[in-house]
Amino acid sequence: MGLKIIENFDSSFTLEPDAKQTLFSLLTSENFIQQITTQLPGQKLEFTELMFQPVPYSKETPKGMPKEFEKYHESSDYLIINVPPNFIFKAKIFKPSRLCAIYKITRN
Repeated sequence: MGLKIIENFDSSFTLEPDAKQTLFSLLTSENFIQQITTQLPGQKLEFTELMFQPVPYSKETPKGMPKEFEKYHESSDYLIINVPPNFIFKAKIFKPSRLCAIYKITRN
């Protein structure tokens, strides 16, 4: 069986207001932020409220993300994380099944 090449992938999505509020509260919770910052000593994180659905790797999307988000990947001032699956489940989000969130790194 050969590889399936995807020419176009629609990465757009819309979250219901309640689901978005629940997800954002989980992503900004002090406990979760502390878990992430243990890997970033002396730095703080601020959730940018920017999220995207990972996309298949291709010539146009070599980083597995929509083009407009690559600038955050290339910057040392931002951190991109995979949203934990249990957060997506708690927010009752069924599509998309995977999301990434962008945080701004601020130094103390």
